[in-house]
Amino acid sequence: MKVMVFVKATEESEAGVLPSEKMLGDMLKFNQELVEAGIMLAGDGLRPSKDGVRVRFNGSKREVVDGPFTETKELVAGYWIWEVKSMQEAIEWVKRCPDPMPDSEESEIEIRPYYTLDDFGGQLTPEIRAQEEALRAATGQ
Repeated sequence: MKVMVFVKATEESEAGVLPSEKMLGDMLKFNQELVEAGIMLAGDGLRPSKDGVRVRFNGSKREVVDGPFTETKELVAGYWIWEVKSMQEAIEWVKRCPDPMPDSEESEIEIRPYYTLDDFGGQLTPEIRAQEEALRAATGQ
């Protein structure tokens, strides 16, 4: 089961406060454990939303909206992509994670499973499946 694990942003991360040397070391150690367990496929921290943009779609129109974005609790400060046996395994790993925002009153990590090709049922014709599998192979997935 492939999951994306989101580290939710805080006021501090949105203000551009960088992690301490201790936090970087603790997170590096945790990431090393994930890699050694064969779970971590990718992961990174994200810059504050003031450095980002959103593209809003309305039919054929596209509108670019510059950050920062106001709903901090809805923003993401970092992520991992993991391959786990179950949602419970992902939860157990997250419980072992160092507090990603130790200077905040509260921090949160969200875990969301990826769709698999089989989740799409009849909409996924053999032709579309073959094209999707070719794309995944071409991108190393």
